[in-house]
Amino acid sequence: MNKNVFLLACCQGLMTTGNILLVTISALVGQKLSASDTLITLPIATQMFGLLLATVPASLVMAKTGRKLGFSIGNIIGTSGAILGYLALINSQFYLFCIATFLIGIGIGFATLYRFAAIEVSDKPARAISMIMASGVIAAVLGPNLAVWVNNYLPEINFANSFLALTCVYLLALTLLQLVTFNEVSGQQSQLQQRPIKGIITQPQFMIAAFIGMISYSVMNLLMTATPLAMHRHGFDLAQSALVIEWHVLGMFLPSFFTGKLIEKSSPVVMIIVGCTLMLVCSVINLLGVSHWHFLIALFALGVGWNFMFISATSLVSETYQPHERAKTQAANEFFVFSMVVLSSLFAGWLESEIGWQALNIWSIPIVVLALLASAWFKQYSPPSPVVSKL
Repeated sequence: MNKNVFLLACCQGLMTTGNILLVTISALVGQKLSASDTLITLPIATQMFGLLLATVPASLVMAKTGRKLGFSIGNIIGTSGAILGYLALINSQFYLFCIATFLIGIGIGFATLYRFAAIEVSDKPARAISMIMASGVIAAVLGPNLAVWVNNYLPEINFANSFLALTCVYLLALTLLQLVTFNEVSGQQSQLQQRPIKGIITQPQFMIAAFIGMISYSVMNLLMTATPLAMHRHGFDLAQSALVIEWHVLGMFLPSFFTGKLIEKSSPVVMIIVGCTLMLVCSVINLLGVSHWHFLIALFALGVGWNFMFISATSLVSETYQPHERAKTQAANEFFVFSMVVLSSLFAGWLESEIGWQALNIWSIPIVVLALLASAWFKQYSPPSPVVSKL
């Protein structure tokens, strides 16, 4: 096993724990502290907004300073957000908590580039991406259970102590990061002429890959964020919601142990089509009932569908640029994807409250169908994949 990929996977898993912990409890914090139902998911939206704002600067900072320093800066910002989150919750300050989740979002925004860094230190890109994404199994188990365990054994108002635990998790990730040897762009390569960003992002393969990334992540995030609210509305407690989120995140990351091999044996587009189908299955199950099993099975299918779509889209994106073009291309892709995620986070609570859980699932179906049709078109009419040299 590639040591650097393994260490990056551990860092990714620990950083993602913060995201899952926030998904588990932030909407519930919003219910307690926000002034209206419209603001319930504002902490998650500010987290995603921080992530969005970090995407372009993170890539550009790493292009100047290198991967290790860039990732370290992101980690430190996320850690400061975790500390501020604790202070905000012990004082019941809702808007200060939103600032805290914004800082955590910036940290997670830097961490989204771990999957591209893994490609650069491996000779098997699809498997490297899969290994990074598989690290989410750590987050699937640690994130929800950290919220429940800390709340049970170290009770404090509004889940505040969970953010002290999160601080320790982030500091561990920062320590492991220092052991990674990155494959940086050489001075000679950095002097090579780059294509205009318009020429890169208007490639059919990039456009389809970015579109699939946007659809997969925004629909997944919309339904995932609304689920704890829908479950609470139907009488389920925190532990039951946390179990559903845990299985959802396992669905998101556990298949990563073999997704890379499946992509190599079939193709990224075939796996995207399978992922779209699983997302549609999720919506259908949610429309059939609101028992605990309905929530659990549907969210697990949603996670697996996202896994197939997002890893495949990342694989397609990685084939559209040369090494010296990676910073701006990766920044553009992340900006497109996470701009949609911000919107889905911001409106999840409002939509669940205003139109209801079932209508939310109904409206997600045509959006996923668009991704399915785009993938089918690309599979039939796409030109051969460009050969791109990697570091």
